[in-house]
Amino acid sequence: MVLEEVGQPLALRDLPKPKPGHGQLLVRVNTCAVCRTDLHIVDGELPNPKLPLILGHQIVGRVEQINQSVDGFSIGDRIGVPWLGWTDGECTYCRSDRENLCDRAKFTGYTIDGGYAEFTVADARYCFRLPDELFDVDLAAEAGLAEAAVAPLLCAGMLGYRSYWKTGDARRLGIYGFGNAAYLIAQVALYQQKEIFAFTRPGDKAGQDAARSLGAVWAGGSDEMPPERLGAAIIFAPVGALVPAALRALAKGGVVVCGGIHMSDIPSFPYVDLWNERVISSVANLTRRDGEEFLKIAALIPVKTKVKTFPLEQANTALEKFRAGKLDATAVLVT
Repeated sequence: MVLEEVGQPLALRDLPKPKPGHGQLLVRVNTCAVCRTDLHIVDGELPNPKLPLILGHQIVGRVEQINQSVDGFSIGDRIGVPWLGWTDGECTYCRSDRENLCDRAKFTGYTIDGGYAEFTVADARYCFRLPDELFDVDLAAEAGLAEAAVAPLLCAGMLGYRSYWKTGDARRLGIYGFGNAAYLIAQVALYQQKEIFAFTRPGDKAGQDAARSLGAVWAGGSDEMPPERLGAAIIFAPVGALVPAALRALAKGGVVVCGGIHMSDIPSFPYVDLWNERVISSVANLTRRDGEEFLKIAALIPVKTKVKTFPLEQANTALEKFRAGKLDATAVLVT
């Protein structure tokens, strides 16, 4: 399913099977989860995508072919392919354990082709071996395939985990925008005995009830103040107005982590809301270490996902339902 022009539906195309180049694997895609970032690309909110482009960066598949320059993989290995697809390994950022900030980085389903297809190629260095434990547990009873249940871990889980990691040892954690990433990361936080305060759209009683049933100690609208000051807050909703709202809910020294790749403009706010060493931080991409740490803890908990599967050729339907807010689970394309 190919994005040929920004703002247009994806087109079903029959393309030649890609060939793995130096350092690459050919991957037979089993499932690919749909991400809000895919919508940002289609809608032109992220600049300069590769066109034509095959979207998709939450890929679960099997190794089909291995370039002779690659060691450590075997035909048939089950792997995951994430958003970060390549870095130069040489720049200041890469050499200081900040490969997620590499100026020359390439991204799966954005600047290189991704997983809305039957096959894709990927740099072996940035492919994750998926622990067998992830597929041995019932991650989602409604998932037709174990691979569908695991696919959301490759972005909503991993990027959410980096956002969570930035909150440090805060015990009271606010989460604004209780969607797919929040649902996954709340499970990690609760496992580590944090208190979760969930913020949804005002009046979203169903979302607030779902957060409480998961284990949140409090749930309310994003226009409300929590009953206690928060040690940290993560904003998963792409709404800039939530930044000053979250700042006002923080205790002294707390941090607001903006967990998305795109957000609407942040409105002005009085300095007093930031004072007392409060911090605003963004999250960019992920490092391989983030992914490896998250996969280990996800298998240990085990993290559960909620998914709804669509055939690959119904990618436009999945994207439209996501855009319209008509999904209560992560859309996953199945090839």
